[in-house]
Amino acid sequence: MSTYRAAQVAAASGPFEIVQREVPRPGPGHVRIAVDACGICHSDSAFVDALLPGVRFPLVPGHEIAGHIDELGEGTDLSWQVGDRVAVGWFGGSCGHCTPCRQGDFIVCQNLKVPGWAYDGGFAEAVIAPTDALARIPDALAATDAGPLACAGVTTYNGLRRSSARPGDLVAVLGIGGLGHLGVKYAAAMGFETVAIARGSDKADFAKQLGAHHYIDSTADTTVADALQSLGGAKAVLATAANSDAITATVEGLAPRGELVVIGVDAEPLGISPNQLLMSGKIIRGHPSGTAQDVQDTMAFSALHGIRPMIETVPLDQADEAYRKMLSGAARFRMVLTTG
Repeated sequence: MSTYRAAQVAAASGPFEIVQREVPRPGPGHVRIAVDACGICHSDSAFVDALLPGVRFPLVPGHEIAGHIDELGEGTDLSWQVGDRVAVGWFGGSCGHCTPCRQGDFIVCQNLKVPGWAYDGGFAEAVIAPTDALARIPDALAATDAGPLACAGVTTYNGLRRSSARPGDLVAVLGIGGLGHLGVKYAAAMGFETVAIARGSDKADFAKQLGAHHYIDSTADTTVADALQSLGGAKAVLATAANSDAITATVEGLAPRGELVVIGVDAEPLGISPNQLLMSGKIIRGHPSGTAQDVQDTMAFSALHGIRPMIETVPLDQADEAYRKMLSGAARFRMVLTTG
């Protein structure tokens, strides 16, 4: 093909439109990916609404990309071949020369290449990406499942496995939406005594279906902290809810030296005092997604344990409707664009 379709936004906060573009050729160390599916993440709105520096329009967002290699650029690592199934997530490549990169901590690269920000993202039939962003998709995973795992999946999986919790420990997941429903599944599969926390008693059965051993209704008369302490205190809380008040409410529910892992984004500050942390040695940590190898690990773990995201698939032509549904909170739980 000489052209491909892309869903782009012409100006900040504008609607998506489908356009035809000339098919690009990959440069040295890059590949062209024929996109099979791309998840829609809430953080895409930060680019669409120009809330981050350096965003350029017209914009093609999308950092939950799953497809197959269509063409190799000059000097591409020989471990990659045309036809290989690959995923690209929030980690869309690193600079390789900043201090974190030189220390091997690529996910906090000071010049991180996020698809849809550093280069055109996956709301399209084709993407050019650097090879260090590529994760191999296991045969057992469909592209529509692999895409969301490259962002929502790796963020929750990595947040849990890099926490101080060990199998058998009490671990709570705050929120059971787009991130949290995967967090509960991973926590249970990792052998944690898993607590799901959400608003309303009506979500209890769903939480148990995801694998939670306990459910806490954050709107009940008993506070979240007291409910967690009645279970012995949480060794770790994975905070996926984008609500600083809800995140703050979990701190007193941590066990001594317990850890709050924050992955839900809210502009409001957390209401936590030093006294809440000092005497019991509690830790608060922000967790940023994961590298391409972390994405690959996430997909392998998911395939092994039968973990899949809950998705709604929509054709690329309906990108605007799918994006608006995500923004409204009506998606259950990840909207995924398909190009077939």
